[in-house]
Order: sequence, then C-alpha cells, then structure tokens
Amino acid sequence: MLRIAPLCMIAAMVFPAKGVAQKADSLPDGVTPAMIDQGKTLYQGTGICAVCHGPDGTGATGPDLTDDEWLHSDGSYEAIVKQILAGVPADSSKSGIPMLPKGGSQMDDDQVRAVAAYVWSLRKQDRKSVV
Repeated sequence: MLRIAPLCMIAAMVFPAKGVAQKADSLPDGVTPAMIDQGKTLYQGTGICAVCHGPDGTGATGPDLTDDEWLHSDGSYEAIVKQILAGVPADSSKSGIPMLPKGGSQMDDDQVRAVAAYVWSLRKQDRKSVV
C-alpha cells in the first residue's frame, strides 16, 4: 500500500483533476496586467495599431500578431518593443508592408512598452494567459 501512494502523487501531478486551473504564463520582467490593459486601449485607439493589424491583432494590411510566426523578431517582449520603436523599413519588410516607427503614432516610450506588452499577450491568450 505504501508503494501506491507515491504513484498516486505522481499521477496527480502529471494528470491534474479536470476543472483545476493551470498556472498562467508568467509575464516578462517589468510587465504588469495593468500595463497590458493600457496597451490594449492604446493599440485600439491613439496608437493606431488596429488600423493595420486589425482590432483583435489577427491582421489586416499588416501581419497577424496572434500566431507563432514573427516576421521581423523572435517575438519576445523586448524584441517587440524594439520593433515598434524602430518600425519596419520597406526594403527589409518580409511581408512587403513597411511600418513607420511607432506605427506612425505619437506614443511616448512608456506607451510603446504598454502596447508591446499587449501585443506580446495576444499570442498567450490560447495558453491561459493573464489577458
């Protein structure tokens, strides 16, 4: 009987009970849920991101931000920040569509970081994210 108990404990860790919430993906350093919320507001509003990437990030004239394919970076939070700040010049755009620095918006650096947090979170939604 004593040998069965450890096996049951291992099984419980490997096969969690149905309905038990899994731990959400952790946020990148410096990112908070409030920052993601602010980024969503900016993305859909004055950041003008939704014009090209669609209101839900699935793409319009600009690429889909919700899938696992990143055209110009590795998709990490810091890489997204850098890409938004620098933009994507026409001669290096893999989609053929350029992006002005900050998407052509007047966002400050903190706002860019918030938008990047939201964009980072878009891929995590189907993985029980904090968004």
